[in-house]
Amino acid sequence: MKRLPATLATLFLSVSAFAADPFDDKFRQLDELLPTPNEVRNASGAPGHGYWQQRADYRMRVTLDEAKRAISGAGTVTYYNNSPDTLDYLWVQLDQNMFRADSDNRRVATAPSREAWAKAKSSGDGLGFEALRFMLDTRTFEGGITVGKLAGADGRPLLHTINKTMMRIDLPQPLKPGARFTFSLEWSFNIPEMKVLGRRSGYEKFDDKNDIYEIAQFFPRMAAYYDQKGWQNKQYLGDGEFTLEFGDYDVQVTVPADHIVASTGELQNPGAVLTAAQRERLEQARTAKKPVLIVTQKEAEAAERVRSSATRTWHFKAKNVRDFAFASSRKFIWDAQGVQSGPHKVLAMSFYPKEGNPLWERYSTQSIIHTIEQYNKYSFDYPYPVAISVNGPVGGMEYPMISFNGPRPTKDKKTGELTYSKRTKYGLIGVIIHEVGHNYFPMIVNSDERQWTWMDEGLNSFLQSLAERAWEEDFPSRRGDARFITSYMASRNQVPVMTNAESTLQRGNNAYAKPAAALNILRETILGRELFDHAFRTYSERWKFKRPTPADFFRTMEDASGTDLDWFWRGWFYTTDAVDISIDGISEYGVSTKSPETEKAWQKAQQDAEPPSISEVRDKDMPRRVNVRPELKDFYNEHDDFTVTNKDRNKYAETMDKLEDWEKALLAQGKHLYLVDFTNHGGLVMPLILEIELKSGKKYIERVPAEVWRYSPKKITKVIVTDEPMTGLTQDPYWETADIDVDNNAWPRKPTKSRLELFKADDGEDMMKDYRTPLKKQEAKADKAAPEAKVE
Repeated sequence: MKRLPATLATLFLSVSAFAADPFDDKFRQLDELLPTPNEVRNASGAPGHGYWQQRADYRMRVTLDEAKRAISGAGTVTYYNNSPDTLDYLWVQLDQNMFRADSDNRRVATAPSREAWAKAKSSGDGLGFEALRFMLDTRTFEGGITVGKLAGADGRPLLHTINKTMMRIDLPQPLKPGARFTFSLEWSFNIPEMKVLGRRSGYEKFDDKNDIYEIAQFFPRMAAYYDQKGWQNKQYLGDGEFTLEFGDYDVQVTVPADHIVASTGELQNPGAVLTAAQRERLEQARTAKKPVLIVTQKEAEAAERVRSSATRTWHFKAKNVRDFAFASSRKFIWDAQGVQSGPHKVLAMSFYPKEGNPLWERYSTQSIIHTIEQYNKYSFDYPYPVAISVNGPVGGMEYPMISFNGPRPTKDKKTGELTYSKRTKYGLIGVIIHEVGHNYFPMIVNSDERQWTWMDEGLNSFLQSLAERAWEEDFPSRRGDARFITSYMASRNQVPVMTNAESTLQRGNNAYAKPAAALNILRETILGRELFDHAFRTYSERWKFKRPTPADFFRTMEDASGTDLDWFWRGWFYTTDAVDISIDGISEYGVSTKSPETEKAWQKAQQDAEPPSISEVRDKDMPRRVNVRPELKDFYNEHDDFTVTNKDRNKYAETMDKLEDWEKALLAQGKHLYLVDFTNHGGLVMPLILEIELKSGKKYIERVPAEVWRYSPKKITKVIVTDEPMTGLTQDPYWETADIDVDNNAWPRKPTKSRLELFKADDGEDMMKDYRTPLKKQEAKADKAAPEAKVE
């Protein structure tokens, strides 16, 4: 420890930090990156006084042909031009064309690296059975949508051009601001088998010869037109999801008469499709305290055994939604329970086959209700009349009021016993929370998914983590906490979060996990829960049933929290920098008391603490002349350099006489000062969260804002003042900043603990022994039935 001299006037400590050249300003404002505010989107992040958005209403009749596994439909679309622009044409999305053999989705697919392909070390490398089946079946499946009649309200054909997954309709006359245009069309397509060719929709085959159909992207949908993009007509390649306009839907779905249909919207004709008992149960469910079975497992199993040749039409209406989807099967068990969402009465419902039990009957509807209760806390009251979870072939996908979710128990092929793993149980709860949560983002807060995946997936994954924590303690969440993202942040194979949806690498980490962790850090570490929750709720309320952009989110969070967060958005969303802050050096200083008694005693203690030289150690017992002849000793043998003299005492008295009372008190406090060097190895500037441990064993936290890096983003020196000696210092003790290397976060350094696995030596290959190994009987039978496949 060193002693700091104090001047007679004041005690002053100056610490200089020198920035790199050229200066890397981590706190540079985002003005050059964000669009200029205007009357549509103002500088606070709110919709401006001139905000507008388009609208499209749909009336459709859709038929599921179970024998052909095909969909056919017909209907009308009314498009409202609420923009200030005159439109000469409309763009319509034909998403089913992704399943054409010649689609861009199929053509742009690439193989893993040559090394991974040729020298596969695991199932994740090389080519798997499923991948090869997909590759071959895409060449023969007759996918894609066939557009039949396309006409205006007057019945005249409309000129149109199909460009892959987009269709341009040329208008007979320009569509002026405030005008609307109605057209009719017919279409059809073959439904892909989800587990072979599907993406977000398709059918699943069962051993009992029945199917579950989860049908989405099944009709020509209006592309979005908005102020920041114009027409969002970027091709659908598979990863970038959907950008859509709100509207009202009136849809009639014709299916086999023994099917049960789950759908976006409210059922309009229960008397025509449900039995009297089912209608009574549905009414009871609205006020029930636990889920009520509308279609029981016994009823579903009876339907599985007898296939009806008749059809039945289910009629649904949905108001102010941006999309429509449905599921259909005779295998469905159906349960429901009412839940209050602010002023709205909501019916939470689950549809699942018997293969989903006992998991689904226990957890699905409860998970829906839990999601609504939790998401309402942080955003707004769920406004729709129903919220649905369907078990089928799609592992997890969202649409307005309905979601498709996959996990099921497994059945032992020999004993028939049903079991499920911990991962399956919590995976089911988690995916239902996530997919039902998507009703809030992006089904209501209607961001451009084709452009920015993170705006719905990242925000939703963050809220999902909050809902999971509210489900039970120690819920095995995979995203949200800062520590979950460190491996990805340390990797090289990544791009910034602000990357187009079709160009992201490691999509799950980039668009889901990293933004979720960033928002958790913003809530827990940067802003605090109260400021964050108010700002996030403000964003949600401002932009529900509207289309926000990233700039609107960034600006609203700053506006409503009263905090400049440009440094945070820049680092976390516009770069691939990581958090890696190390403690590199510590110097201890005590303030000189000027008292010779105290200071010379301190100096002597420092010298005594130094190790003796090796010669002194070895000469310890050497005979000394002065010991043999004591008359040789004098004053200097009795006093050393640390003896306090009267001159020292007089000088001290003179010095103290010149000091004011507050200066004397300052010298007497006996504070301990530490200069601590911090280095930013990762590039991301973050707050310092310092756990300080004192000699007495006391521990406390000091939080230093990220602005401590504003003048020197790579290396800083910070002063820490304590009342007693500091014995330990840890940066980020709770792992709340996503620091990728916590080994350099502590002083003194802590050892890295691990386990060493010992292995026995391998005796090597014994071909003779392997050749003489008896064949198992069932393998022998199989060998006779079919020759062994060879891989070269």
